[in-house]
Amino acid sequence: MPTGRRSAGLLLFRVTGTGSGGERDVEVLIGHMGGPFWAGREAAAWSVPKGEYGPEEDAEAAARREFVEELGVSLPPGDWIALGEARQRSGKTVTVWAVEAELDVASVVPGTFTMEWPRGSGVQREFPEMDRFAWCTPEVAAERLVAGQRVFVDRLRAQVRGTAASPEA
Repeated sequence: MPTGRRSAGLLLFRVTGTGSGGERDVEVLIGHMGGPFWAGREAAAWSVPKGEYGPEEDAEAAARREFVEELGVSLPPGDWIALGEARQRSGKTVTVWAVEAELDVASVVPGTFTMEWPRGSGVQREFPEMDRFAWCTPEVAAERLVAGQRVFVDRLRAQVRGTAASPEA
């Protein structure tokens, strides 16, 4: 197993019928990253619900835990589709699965984190891990997602359309 920081996540999707070429298509559920750094940003400021894990936890367990922590809702039932791994610009390796499920974004109660803000002030403030969620077409997700996670939407779309063999690591 590679060393270094690792994250795992779960990408919910729903099939949306057919595109202009007659192929099936998807919408994916992504979240806008919370906290002051991401406030006011849209492009490349959204993420698959995911989180870091250590050597004592496996990736699938981390993806399950992080989904519940970040969205505050139960994990939906369904078959998990492996979308593989991708190395982010930061050097972190992210592993993602997809599950076909419906989720009302109004039901989400995001988890929170605490940080000093403003920096150097000594004041600790609480922020949501993700401050809002949205169902997006692959084209919208490509604009919103951080660059290193866009590959997961491409892989999912190919699998739903039946054009993918298996995700590449």
